Amino acid sequence: MTQLNRRQLLQNSTMTAAAVAMGASTLAVDPQGEGVQWHDVKDWGIEGKGWDAAQTEKYFDRLPKRAEGEVRSPVWSLSRHSAGMLARFRTNAQQIWVDYKLTSSKLALPHMPATGVSGVDLYAKDQAGQSRWVAVSRPTSQIVKTRLVANLLPGERDYTIYLPLYNGTEFLRIGVPFDATFVPIAPRAKKPIVFYGTSITHGACASRPGMPHPAILGRRLDRPVINLGFSGNGKMEKEVGKYLAELDPVVYVIDCLPNMVGHEVAARAEPLVRQLRKARPTTPILLVEDRTYANAGFVSGAQKRHAGSRGALRSAYDRLVAEGFQKIGYVEGETLLGKDRDDTTDGSHPSDLGFYRHADALEGVLRELGC
Repeated sequence: MTQLNRRQLLQNSTMTAAAVAMGASTLAVDPQGEGVQWHDVKDWGIEGKGWDAAQTEKYFDRLPKRAEGEVRSPVWSLSRHSAGMLARFRTNAQQIWVDYKLTSSKLALPHMPATGVSGVDLYAKDQAGQSRWVAVSRPTSQIVKTRLVANLLPGERDYTIYLPLYNGTEFLRIGVPFDATFVPIAPRAKKPIVFYGTSITHGACASRPGMPHPAILGRRLDRPVINLGFSGNGKMEKEVGKYLAELDPVVYVIDCLPNMVGHEVAARAEPLVRQLRKARPTTPILLVEDRTYANAGFVSGAQKRHAGSRGALRSAYDRLVAEGFQKIGYVEGETLLGKDRDDTTDGSHPSDLGFYRHADALEGVLRELGC
């Protein structure tokens, strides 16, 4: 062994011991020799999981293992996506690496880029304490090992990394140089906002995992978020309601109308609210209408569908309020997107601008409900 190699080995061992002493996760030298200390997010915990790792089949699943066979098969399959999950850490590193594996080789969708479907998205707090975007990965294969960002300005700061929206995550490690500090930040103990909805809640078609409205609202309201959006399968089903009721959120957001028609809403909206209220008598519930199709002024049937589903939801809401239900909020669909109709990718799913407008529409009422 050369003198240089002995010196490097001693330096690495010393830094590893120091990092472990301050509570960091297990470190490992990168086999390709980048001089990176790696930290597995499982060692300190992911925020945005409704059930702990002992209850889920895989660590990054969104429903517990016992839901398989009880919820419909598409719901179960989609629950394996890591939408809404994030990890937090503090470092003074001037470059940050990621090493993660995706469950599916389908990295992108026809209307949604790989950065949103399968990327990880990094934010940092600025000097004013506001979370600002830093970098996103650009996956080209199921295994992603890359330097996410370099040339960071000197200084220690808090980071948040959002996990893939429309893909499963098998593992995620965060890397920083050996001469950098690294402090894991545990998931927050605050009650989360629980979102139950459709592909829009799930994250279609955000360009990055930090851009769907649940993530934006999590930053604005400084709240953990549990994202239970199931693409094409947000149906207000009692089987899903059972698992929603197991959670203890600051508020439930029910946003399923894009996947439902009027008679379905009439049959299921009120029972779902009663199911949740029975389990959580004091927890606020926010009912959200469907966004307006961007081409509703031109395409036959679109306005009729909106009228049917919205009328059924409003009727359910009015009956519940008349009966004495309190802490029930309501958001009209016309407020979710802009009148310019230029904020979707395909007339239905919001672009990043559309998600920003969704967040604007929901923020005020969520604050009124206690967020």
